[in-house]
Amino acid sequence: MDLDQIEAQRTVLTGHCYRMLGSAMDADDAVQETMIRAWKGLHQFDGRASLRTWLYRIATNVCLDEIAKRGRRSRPMEEGPPSSSGSPSPDKLIQRPRTYWIEPIADDCAIATDADPSERAMMRQSIRLAFVAALQYLAPKQRAVLLLMEVLGWSATEAAETLRTSVAAVNSALQRARGSLASRNESKAELSASQQGMLDRYVAAFERYDIDELVSLLQKDATLCMPPYELWFQGTEAIRTWMLGMGSGCRGSRLVATRACGSPAFAQYRPNPEGGHKAWALIVLELSGDRIAGVNSFLDTETIFPRFNLPMELPA
Repeated sequence: MDLDQIEAQRTVLTGHCYRMLGSAMDADDAVQETMIRAWKGLHQFDGRASLRTWLYRIATNVCLDEIAKRGRRSRPMEEGPPSSSGSPSPDKLIQRPRTYWIEPIADDCAIATDADPSERAMMRQSIRLAFVAALQYLAPKQRAVLLLMEVLGWSATEAAETLRTSVAAVNSALQRARGSLASRNESKAELSASQQGMLDRYVAAFERYDIDELVSLLQKDATLCMPPYELWFQGTEAIRTWMLGMGSGCRGSRLVATRACGSPAFAQYRPNPEGGHKAWALIVLELSGDRIAGVNSFLDTETIFPRFNLPMELPA
């Protein structure tokens, strides 16, 4: 066995660490530490389990060590009530550091290209923003147990061995974790033709800044958030007011399609006074049927865009 065989598992390990930690950058660091520990401990690999399983065990414990050093990550919607108005006062635009928020991840960085269709569907579901956010509220070992058994399909015995605990403790942790996540909303991994048509309308409406058309595509109780700001909105009227008021600097934007967190996403470029367009946000959409249930605009483009191989500017 050589380093190339270990390196070939980087994508699946990144996806696993992202689910555990809620951050693409933290996941990269955790995977790098996993690679180092695996290489140093290669003499301990006895072949009873597959190489991938052995690496997952190391990665899980690396993530548990990391979680013990810091608090959970969150989304604005978990931090407090929505803004009471679509035109808040400037003092409400409070920012938190990057390390406070859940970050998006590119699908290609978290889902192996050689996965079969059913596995890819499961992996997409398991990196949804809402799912990853819900995981953050679980106790660390509950989080690990749920991912190992429900996402990776491990047995209770395998999970117990990885976490150095009993099968009874693992089963109890899984039951509690399932109860905590029972109400989460799941959507289909693949877009339907009608959903794709709706997204085409979304792009066209955004680029011509037709707010009436844009709002018509939203669920009545849709949310809009903009990390690193704490501020978030709920409901079509509040979102309309924001986009026609303080958010109107987005007029004239261009959108470039990508995939993030198992969901449709768009790189948003606002007009550059010097010509062309400059990076403004990565928009990750959450869908419910043929409507948009959530708009997540991640504004830390200097960190995010390079990870998606997106340019910082578009020419005129």
